[in-house]
Amino acid sequence: MIESLFFLFCFLILGEFISTLLTLPIPGSVIGMVLLTVALEFNIVKAETVKPSSKILLNNLSLLFIPPGVGLMVYFNIINEYFLPIVISYFVSTFAVLYISGIIVQRLDRS
Repeated sequence: MIESLFFLFCFLILGEFISTLLTLPIPGSVIGMVLLTVALEFNIVKAETVKPSSKILLNNLSLLFIPPGVGLMVYFNIINEYFLPIVISYFVSTFAVLYISGIIVQRLDRS
């Protein structure tokens, strides 16, 4: 368990370091998870190594969404003011992601 947490936090810290060092607009946690995915894909880190901590995090994922949800309550007046643009951008971005993902899958499927 401690070993799996160690690897997760190492990749988190590495991602934060890269994000800060290169002044990227991408959060360090995202960079760290991409690096962890690459390390898992190339068997640098074994999946069994990070499985205990990741299983606990995934089982309790719904609890991790409570603080951001409560934080949104502070911005209800802004959300109410810009509700229509938010909804439109939500649907446009969702369909754009679906469309682009479909194109990529079709092109990868041909090869």
